[in-house]
Amino acid sequence: MAEKLIIFDTTLRDGEQSPGASMTRDEKIRIAKQLERMRVDVIEAGFAAASQGDFESIKAISSVIKDSIICSLSRANDRDIARAAEALESAKRKRIHTFIATSPLHMEKKLRMSPEQVLEQAKLAVRYARKFTDDVEFSPEDGSRSEMDFLCRVIEAVISEGATTINFADTVGYGVPELYGNMLRTLRERIPNSDKAIWSVHCHNDLGMAVANSLAGVTIGGARQIECTINGLGERAGNTALEEIVMAVRTRKDYFNFELGIDATQIVPASKLVSQITGFNVQPNKAVVGANAFAHASGIHQDGILKARDTYEIMRAEDVGWTANKIVLGKLSGRNAFKQRLEELGIALESETEVNAAFARFKELADRKSEIFDEDIMALVSDEQQSHHQEHYQYVSLSQRSETGEQPHAKVVFSIEGKEATSESRGNGPVDATFAAIEAVTQSGAELLLFSVNAITTGTQSQGEVTVRLSKSGRIVNGVGADPDIIVASAKAYISALNKLHSKVEKVNPQL
Repeated sequence: MAEKLIIFDTTLRDGEQSPGASMTRDEKIRIAKQLERMRVDVIEAGFAAASQGDFESIKAISSVIKDSIICSLSRANDRDIARAAEALESAKRKRIHTFIATSPLHMEKKLRMSPEQVLEQAKLAVRYARKFTDDVEFSPEDGSRSEMDFLCRVIEAVISEGATTINFADTVGYGVPELYGNMLRTLRERIPNSDKAIWSVHCHNDLGMAVANSLAGVTIGGARQIECTINGLGERAGNTALEEIVMAVRTRKDYFNFELGIDATQIVPASKLVSQITGFNVQPNKAVVGANAFAHASGIHQDGILKARDTYEIMRAEDVGWTANKIVLGKLSGRNAFKQRLEELGIALESETEVNAAFARFKELADRKSEIFDEDIMALVSDEQQSHHQEHYQYVSLSQRSETGEQPHAKVVFSIEGKEATSESRGNGPVDATFAAIEAVTQSGAELLLFSVNAITTGTQSQGEVTVRLSKSGRIVNGVGADPDIIVASAKAYISALNKLHSKVEKVNPQL
C-alpha cells in the first residue's frame, strides 16, 4: 500500500510573514475553516508568543477546528512554549513546534550562542514542550547551511527527549534538490534513533526551487511531511506552494506513489480566499491556481483539446475547484437562497445579524450589477466582516468629479469612532484626490507602497477589487476594498489599511 504523505499548512504563520499580509483573527478563522474543508492534516495557526493578536487567533482556531491538528510555533524557550500550550488548550488535537538555529552563521551572528549552548537549549525546549503534549515538532533553523556532525548531535538529542517530528528547514532557499535530498537522507542514515520520528521538509523559494526541494526531500531524503502554504505565500519569495505539491503527487502517482488526504476540489476556493484576504494576487500563469492555468490560446493546442482533452491537459480544471463563473443570484433572489449560497461557498457567518447585513449589501449590489457571481458574494461578505470588526474608521460615502482639463475633486464622508467626518481635496486623479481627502483628516503620515486594481469577474459591470499597501514606522499593512465603482473601492481599501495601522498590533516574526 502507498504511504501517507502529511500536508502541513503554514499559511497562517509563515505565509503571514509576507510584508502586508497580516490577517485579523476572523480572517484567520475563515482560512482555517477552508483548510479544514480541504482536509489539511496539520494547520500551523500562528506564533502564540509573537503578539496578543496571534495568541487570540490560535486560541479561537483551536476551539472551532476539529479535524486537523492545530499547531503553534515557538522559539526554544519556556515562555514561548508555555504561551503556545495555553493558546492550544482547547484544541482537539494539538502540536507544539519549537525551533532554534543550528548553522554556524546564525549561532554566531544572531543567537550569539556556542554550539553546546544551542544543543542544550534544544533539548530543554523539547523536554518542556512534552509536558503539554505528546506531539512535538523540532526544527533546526537554517538546517540546509548547518554542519552535518552538529546537526546529527542535535537531532539525535531532541528525538531522545521526545520530539515526534523533525523538520529540516531550508530557511533561506539555499537548497538544490539533489543536494538537499541527499543531506536529509544522510541525516536519517547517521542518526541512530531517526526512525522514532516523522521527518518533514520546509523549503523557501528564493531560487525558485521550493517545490522541487520539498519533493526531493520526500523521494531522496525519506521525509513524510511537507510544510507549505496556499499560493506559495511567505517570507521574501515565498514558501513551497501547497497546490503544486498536491497536484504533482496526485498527477504523477506513477512516480511518487503516496496517498494524500487532501480534497483537491477545495484548492481554488482556498487560493481565492487567501488572495482576497491578503491582497496578494495570483499571477495568471501560476501553476494550478492561476487564471491561465487551464487556458489554451494556441490553435494547435485548441485543436488537440477538442479532439482529446489529455493531449494538452494533464489535470482537469474541475478536479482542483475551477468552475465557470455562473450567475448564482440576482436582485429578485431571497434571503434563504442567499444564505444557502453562502453555505455552499463555505462562508460561515457568526450570527443572523451578520447574515442580514451581508444580505442587505447583496441587495444593494444587485441593484447596481445585474449579474452576481460567486466571487462577488465572497468579496461583499469580506467587505462586510471587515467593516463590522474594524470600527475606528468606517467608510460612509464618496462623491468625486473629474473632467478633461480640470483637476479632479473628491469629497469623502467617513466615521471616526462613530463620529462622521467630511473632507474634500483635489489631486492628480480621482484616486489621488480621494486619498488626499482621507489623509487631510486622519493625518496618518503613512507611505503608499502599492495601489492595485483587479476585476473580480469579467465584463464592464465587474466589481473592482483594490489593494492598498501602507507603510509607517516599519509596519507594513494591506487594505482591500471592493465595489463596482473603482474610486469607492479605493477609498474602502485605504480606510481598511488605516484601520490595520491603527490597531498597533506588534508582532515578532521568527524566520523558519
